[in-house]
Amino acid sequence: MPTRERQPFPLVPRRRRVVGLPFGDLPSRRRGAGGDVIGTRPYEAGDPVSTIDWFATARLSAAVGHDEFVVRDRSTDEAPRVVLVSDRRPGMGIFPSSLPWLEKPRALVEAATAIATSAAAARSDVASLDLADPAAPYWLPPGRRDRIWLVADRLGDTTPFEAPDDNLEQALTFLGGLRSDLPPGTFVFVLSDFLVSPPDDVWVEALAHGWDVVPVVIQDPVWEQSFPPVGGVGVPIMDPRSGRVSLVRLTKREASRRRNANEERQQRLLSDFAALGLDPVLLGTSDPDAIDRAFIAWAELRKQRRWAR
Repeated sequence: MPTRERQPFPLVPRRRRVVGLPFGDLPSRRRGAGGDVIGTRPYEAGDPVSTIDWFATARLSAAVGHDEFVVRDRSTDEAPRVVLVSDRRPGMGIFPSSLPWLEKPRALVEAATAIATSAAAARSDVASLDLADPAAPYWLPPGRRDRIWLVADRLGDTTPFEAPDDNLEQALTFLGGLRSDLPPGTFVFVLSDFLVSPPDDVWVEALAHGWDVVPVVIQDPVWEQSFPPVGGVGVPIMDPRSGRVSLVRLTKREASRRRNANEERQQRLLSDFAALGLDPVLLGTSDPDAIDRAFIAWAELRKQRRWAR
């Protein structure tokens, strides 16, 4: 993991409470010494005096004519588990820094670093999954808070981009068999350009497990989310399988058609996510500071939406 200091973002859940690990920052479904009041009940011997709701006690005592103490029940604060699913299709491994495109491998590493750093700040366990080797999925199980550097290290230059086009679908299905390790409220960050996206039923199945699924969309804002007016100009095109670069000359009409197709594809992807109730993070850069800001903005938007309900 890079040594530069990263700015963690808060893990803001879509749901009000999670099931996770003790000593975290988010209210859970279990009772305990946390910050969120989830109800009241009659006082029982041994309850701390600090838990007494004196206003409710006064009202109840006045109503019944004798002292009846009421205490507040709170939810314990816990840390959700965090899983990273990384797309290792050949298309995610192209665009080196020498070409005028987003360097997706670097963006993938920096996004994973941002997530792992934020999970560590929230005292969450981190897990990681990829199908770089289609015959043997790489699964780093949760419970490795002291070694989160393994997440970004795995996604570095030594891991190939040889996964099949449906590797995200396979990965989410793989996680479905590990539900005992991934309770409801687990954050599942899926990192991909989503030029090949899992079918809707795969997303629905993942959401049915109670997971907080977050697509992290890594796309070049110029060449994939749109397309520049390069009619009559030779454009370097790289083959994702062979890595070969060749110059292609497009007409103005061809460049315009490609821009329309790319923008429609981007809008369709975001519309599909919205219909599924997913809140994506959009990344069009490999700059660590810009990536940190994008995740912080995502968390702030979630906070606003949650409190607006």
